[in-house]
Amino acid sequence: MIFFGCAGSDTTVNSPDVNTSAILTEEYADAAVVARERAVKMRIAQERALRQKASSIAAAMNDRQLAGQVIVTGIDGRGELTRGMRNLLAEIPVGGIMLFGYNLNIDTSGIQALITDCSMAVEASSVVKMETSDVPISPFVAVDHEGGSVIRFRRGVADLPQAISYWELAQSEDREAAIDQIYTDSATSAKIIGSLGINLNFAPVAEHRIYDIRDFLRTRSYGPDPNFTADAAAAFIAGMEEAGILCVVKHFPGHAGYDPHYNRSVLTGDIDAINELASPFSTLIQRGTIEDTSGRFSPGFVRAIMVSHSVVMARDSENIASLSKVVMNTWLRQELGFQGILVSDDFIMEAARRPVNPSNRTMLAPETAVVLSLIAGTDIVLVWPPDLRRTHNAIMAALANGSLPRERLQDAAERIVFEKLRMGLISEQ
Repeated sequence: MIFFGCAGSDTTVNSPDVNTSAILTEEYADAAVVARERAVKMRIAQERALRQKASSIAAAMNDRQLAGQVIVTGIDGRGELTRGMRNLLAEIPVGGIMLFGYNLNIDTSGIQALITDCSMAVEASSVVKMETSDVPISPFVAVDHEGGSVIRFRRGVADLPQAISYWELAQSEDREAAIDQIYTDSATSAKIIGSLGINLNFAPVAEHRIYDIRDFLRTRSYGPDPNFTADAAAAFIAGMEEAGILCVVKHFPGHAGYDPHYNRSVLTGDIDAINELASPFSTLIQRGTIEDTSGRFSPGFVRAIMVSHSVVMARDSENIASLSKVVMNTWLRQELGFQGILVSDDFIMEAARRPVNPSNRTMLAPETAVVLSLIAGTDIVLVWPPDLRRTHNAIMAALANGSLPRERLQDAAERIVFEKLRMGLISEQ
């Protein structure tokens, strides 16, 4: 037995040359590193197994199911599912539904009932026949829940501050405190909307507010600093993920000064300017690998990205980003290494329908744009109810004639199914 501090002891514990606290701190630090590495290896193994399972499920889907899995559709009905919409969901096995204010202007029990009704209708048409069992594929249930002016619920239900307020907080008080506040607010709000049945959030906005997009983004941006914007987005994502909600970071690589709902968006900067514009996204992607546990909000990294309808002249002068293989495959997939889900923005926007060449007055039909977008590399397309059947038929026709390779659509479905497995939306057999 060693008696610390006793005179005449031959122990070296109290030697002035030995810093006991430093030794213990180092031991704890080493143990933490080992534990972190073990957790990372376990997570990698788990995700590898889920990807293999997702691949098997996607391969077993028939054309009708493949063509539906890549669609997230709005729904008709103010607070309840209409008979026509229920029939559509029973006919077309969509990958998800998205809800807006007119759907959600009801109390929370009504929201839960609406989501349950939608999910049951979708699952009935989405059962994949596997060799050993039938696998029902639950839908994503999505909202735009950014905060501030972009909240679809009634006021008082899961409110979030406007994004720009956190930048203002960082300037007036403390940058780190502002990031912590984003995480806290996001996690609190996520628990509420997650309890209602939401599992997909088209947020946060990761465009920093440079001079020429202030009028469009207004309060939806985390401010003019790309580094703060990336940190803010990571904190927001981590808070949502804590409640099992997948975030779609938007809108890559950015927008010009006009609102794309009503105008063309053309980014005319050179390659350096464009890379700087997209830097919050690239930061999130590059530090957001599964092996990365260095961040304060790991694993608050990006798993899904929404691609804008901007023409990126320095990358592809002939196609908007959401229809560009150069933007989605070359830039996002190959150069930046992003392997998550790519989501198109809404194809009824003017920026999507207007030709890149202003002299061409032919407007692009939403269902045509959807097929072109899938060919170019998107994994999820957004559709409105009036366009749902036409869009599903157009995807099926493109599969049949070979213009949309089955491998491309199967790849998209595999990414979607993987996330649903990871989130527990598909029962593992």
